Amino acid sequence: MDNSSPVGVLEDFLRSSESDTNSTTSDSEARNDGRPCSRWRRLIRLLRTRSRKQSLPMHPFDSLKPPFRRSSSMREMIAFAPCFLSRADELSKTPWKYFTLPELQAATNNFSPERQIGKGGYAEVYKGQLRNGQLVAIKRLMRGTPDEIIGDFLSELGIMAHVNHRNTAKLVGYGVEGGMHLVLELSPHGSLASVLYSAKETLEWQLRYKIALGTAEGLLYLHEGCQRRIIHRDIKAANILLTEDFEPQICDFGLAKWLPEKWTHHTVSKFEGTFGYLAPEYLMHGIVDEKTDVFAFGVLLLELVTGRRALDYAQQSLVLWAKPLLRKNNVRELLDPALGSNYDARQINLVLLAASICVHQSSIRRPSISQVAQILNGDLSCLKSMRKIRTPFFRKAFVEECYSPIKDHDSPRHALA
Repeated sequence: MDNSSPVGVLEDFLRSSESDTNSTTSDSEARNDGRPCSRWRRLIRLLRTRSRKQSLPMHPFDSLKPPFRRSSSMREMIAFAPCFLSRADELSKTPWKYFTLPELQAATNNFSPERQIGKGGYAEVYKGQLRNGQLVAIKRLMRGTPDEIIGDFLSELGIMAHVNHRNTAKLVGYGVEGGMHLVLELSPHGSLASVLYSAKETLEWQLRYKIALGTAEGLLYLHEGCQRRIIHRDIKAANILLTEDFEPQICDFGLAKWLPEKWTHHTVSKFEGTFGYLAPEYLMHGIVDEKTDVFAFGVLLLELVTGRRALDYAQQSLVLWAKPLLRKNNVRELLDPALGSNYDARQINLVLLAASICVHQSSIRRPSISQVAQILNGDLSCLKSMRKIRTPFFRKAFVEECYSPIKDHDSPRHALA
């Protein structure tokens, strides 16, 4: 079976010794019935035929029969995660709770508009409180045909089943009655966008810097730490949740792609994403890879420093506004006036350096997220192998006495800090 096919991915998952995710179904447990692969072939055959006469003991997913299509999209690879589309006796072993519609209605006061805390093109998000007092965010998918909604739901559910990191959102459970619902831990401070652009108070620099570091760690986990490469495709301030101690958590995996190692990139035909964060190669050619996320993260870093939106109300691009100032090393003009003098100049330079190379027009010249994380932490050693992508900002902003000298050919780069 081709490892790039949906069935191949599932079989590879079942053969793996142990996932580094929060799936609790081990390889040995998955083989208890002796024929795990044939079970998935039966499942996919069922999804293809959509015959209601056939049945599998998959409560509560026995009613979900989206059409199975062979296409260039990688969504089918992740849509049918074994830890969810499993037999009823295995379902109770997962750490995620299945919620009935009455439970979700009780938690959100029947999805009251007053409880709505977010709304996008594909979903609505409500604040809820479970019977045990736990606060949650309930995401209800809304847009598309029933089959499309089911496909998107299974796709996002499959991704979230395979991530487990302090800088990614935590899945509490799910529900399929009266619509497709994902139940997540509620972050007390909401999203970065709601805090950063709040008129009530200013997000201090040390917290902004902490958010930059944590988000980079979360992206590094998705790109390199997961069992398979996950490209988020929608990194933005609204999709970064903040815990009680302002630890960032990447959320909303609705557009995420799960790419095989042998794929250098993926080309998508359906245009999706958020203007202001979209990389040039995606806008022009539909190309998706890790550098797509790196570009969006660069925009996010600019937001943290400037306090400006990626695309303001006049539809002005933050990247286009910031690039001339970065070339001139005009840090004062780039800084959020609300910060005043309460910031660390060294950290500001590190964040702006990372941002300037992340938003490079050419994806080849952008750094990997691991290199970005190094730079944000003050380790500029990776720049020795990145001579070609050094920016004017780097040459002007970093003084030799503050950082380890980085030489370009024979002469050291001096700065004007």
